[in-house]
Amino acid sequence: MVARKTTKAAPKLAKNTYATPALEKGLDVIELLAHQPSGLSKSDISRHLNRTVSEIFRMLICLERRGYIAQTDSDRYALTLKLFSLVQEHPPTERLITEALPVIHRVTQQIEQSCHMGIIEGAQVTILAQVNAPTRVGFYVKLGSTVDLMEAASGYVILAHLGDQELERTLTEWKRVTGKKVPEDLKKHLSRIRRQGHEIQPSYLVRGVVNISCPIFDQRASAIGALTVPYIQYNEPKIDLAEGSKILKQACMEITHAIGGKSPADS
Repeated sequence: MVARKTTKAAPKLAKNTYATPALEKGLDVIELLAHQPSGLSKSDISRHLNRTVSEIFRMLICLERRGYIAQTDSDRYALTLKLFSLVQEHPPTERLITEALPVIHRVTQQIEQSCHMGIIEGAQVTILAQVNAPTRVGFYVKLGSTVDLMEAASGYVILAHLGDQELERTLTEWKRVTGKKVPEDLKKHLSRIRRQGHEIQPSYLVRGVVNISCPIFDQRASAIGALTVPYIQYNEPKIDLAEGSKILKQACMEITHAIGGKSPADS
């Protein structure tokens, strides 16, 4: 009984003690602008965040001075590439990108399809590396773009290869951000991916594209990211889906070993 009282009181105390309204305002601005490619004016930002223009103005001045946002010719504010640059400079991410890029280039030559690498950040998949197909016609996902993790093959592949606690934390964050319920068949879906070791699934967003996705593992044999080939079904393909999945799985194992990771089979 005492333990229950302590558990309930702790979050309330932490919230009151560590409240940082100025930081939260700044983060609110960044998160809002992340979904506005053409930017927003001061009044638009104020309205979206339900704050006064004077409150927002101080945040904008600070963020602009630090290089996180910039003002366009139309007096709108938009995110710069500083956040993306910081992510790439983070040592684990930098090493992952460095080791993955040559492998991704080779995959695109072998399969003659584009290939990208994604990681889960919060409730989204972020594309950290991408290489176009060496063909006149192709399909690719833009570098630095984000997509709801439940609308991306790479999202499901990473989820399928997370530990129980990390999976639960990720799903809790996804529910908080999206306000949605976890799909009823998710457990069965992830179990199938684990058995296969990869995912071959029609694109959740684009017709005519089949995504082949395989996990990249860290030293704990937990998925740290995934390589995905958005496979276009040409009339005379050089490599079919089955062979493409083998090539992609080998590529992911190569990256895994290069960063000091190991697959669940090696554990």
